[in-house]
Amino acid sequence: MTSESSLHQRRRALTESELAGIPWLPRLTAEERAYAVAELQITEALPGDLVCRIGRPVTYWFGVVDGLLKMSGENADGQSVTFTGLPPGGWFGEGTVLKRESYRYNVQTLRKSLVAGLPVDSFHRLLDQSIGFNRFVMNQLNERLGQFIAAREIDRLNSPDLRVARSLAALFNPVLYPGVGEMLRITQQELAYLVGLSRQRVNEALATLEELNLIKVEYGGLRVLDLNGLRMLRTI
Repeated sequence: MTSESSLHQRRRALTESELAGIPWLPRLTAEERAYAVAELQITEALPGDLVCRIGRPVTYWFGVVDGLLKMSGENADGQSVTFTGLPPGGWFGEGTVLKRESYRYNVQTLRKSLVAGLPVDSFHRLLDQSIGFNRFVMNQLNERLGQFIAAREIDRLNSPDLRVARSLAALFNPVLYPGVGEMLRITQQELAYLVGLSRQRVNEALATLEELNLIKVEYGGLRVLDLNGLRMLRTI
C-alpha cells in the first residue's frame, strides 16, 4: 500500500481547533466558509510519508496544520534537491492545482504531521466565486516566487552559516507560514535535512547565529530574535 493511499484512507473532517489554524478561512464570507469547511479533509501523515509524488496527478491543495514537511525535486543528475521546508500554517502547491497538472516535486513528512487538503474542484470553485480567496492565493503565488528566487541564492552560498541563516529566515516567513510565529519546533537533524548540511555543521552555525543575537536555541526548537537580520546577513 502506498503512503498516498494510506493517507487517503485516514482522512477525516477537521475539528474546530484545527479549522482555527487555516489562515485563509477568515478571508471568506459565511457562505463560502461553510462550503470550504464541508469540503476540507485532514489526515495524519507518519514520518517518511509522501504527501505528493513526482508524476502523480494533483488531487488536493494541501496545508500543514501541525508538523514539518520537506518539498524536494531532482536535478539533471537525478540527485535530490530540497526546495523548502513546510512548517505549520503553510499551504502549498497552488500553482500545480491551478494548472491541474502532475506534481513536479515530492513532499515528504519529516515527523508525524497533520496535513489538510481542499479538493481540486473545490479550490477552483472558491477561486471562481470568492474575492477573499483569490487575494489569498495571489499573495501566496507572489510570496512563493520570492521564496524560490531566494532558494536559488541559498544554493550558491559557500558559507554554511549563511545557508542556515537564510533557510531559517524562509521557515519564519509570516506570509507563507503564519502558524510558526516567533518559535519554530524543529530539531537540528530536521534542519540539517532541509539545509543539506551535517547535523554537526548546523549545530555550529546555530551557535554562531545565537552569538549574533539573531536566534535563540530553546528546548525543542528555535526562536527568532531578528528576522530581518537573518534575511540581510551577508558575511560572518
